[in-house]
Amino acid sequence: MTKMKTASHDMAGLETAPTLYVENGGIRFAYRQLGPSTGTPLVLLQHFSGNIDAWDPAVVNALAVDRPVIAFDNTGVGRSTGQTPDNIAAMARDAVTFIDALGLPKVDLLGFSLGGCVAQQIAAEHGRLVRKLILVGTAPKGGEEHLLAVLQDAFSQTEAPDPRLPLFFTKSPASQSAGLAFLKRVKARTEDRDTDNGKAVTDPQAKALITWCATPDPDRALSRAISQPTLVVSGSHDTMLPADNAYTMFKAMSNAQLMLYPDSGHGALFQYHHLFVSHVQTFLEG
Repeated sequence: MTKMKTASHDMAGLETAPTLYVENGGIRFAYRQLGPSTGTPLVLLQHFSGNIDAWDPAVVNALAVDRPVIAFDNTGVGRSTGQTPDNIAAMARDAVTFIDALGLPKVDLLGFSLGGCVAQQIAAEHGRLVRKLILVGTAPKGGEEHLLAVLQDAFSQTEAPDPRLPLFFTKSPASQSAGLAFLKRVKARTEDRDTDNGKAVTDPQAKALITWCATPDPDRALSRAISQPTLVVSGSHDTMLPADNAYTMFKAMSNAQLMLYPDSGHGALFQYHHLFVSHVQTFLEG
């Protein structure tokens, strides 16, 4: 097992921070670490098809002002080795393997979309590892998803400069403008960008997300197993993983807060990045 580098990355942003590597369990994980070297690290769990460079620097850099923030590629994603699993439980085990490789005894988790499913699994199974949990644009086990239909619709909009514009944002002028600004930010890094591994990642990830939502959990046992303080966030018009999921999780969890953002889709945290960061900071510091 290789230990995490101890050098501080206080001055680097997501656009300029070096891509680091750590090995554990036969996997070589790629990651970037931002912010101070002390405090409870915030580990980011990424959305379907996303890698490190799919995160919004406006969110990541602002969160890293006063805490360590770690963005990484789980198994098979981006520059991490291995084969991407086709189920949430295995993705969660791999993420814990990565966290263990860094020698971190306690972390906060921010899981977005597919990453939110992984974060729930980790929090339910590893109570001592996870201090606080942030779930954004995600679903509980047995929740509602429209992944394939929404993807098909987004990719059919050939006039869009990037499929993430219709995927993450509503059709309102304000949301579309925020979306274009987001796309500019995520493309700001020009050197040492992460890699897109195509269907080798998206096929098993799609199966994992669809299976997670198709697996009945009528008593919300997994949600009820999460006792950590949790912030649940959703966009009002999320077409992929609807906001009803957020309310379902909020009701089932014993220590959750719920935040819904107006006129926003799956990428609400990017559309309202200033507000989202403020809410997360208040939650983590509380």
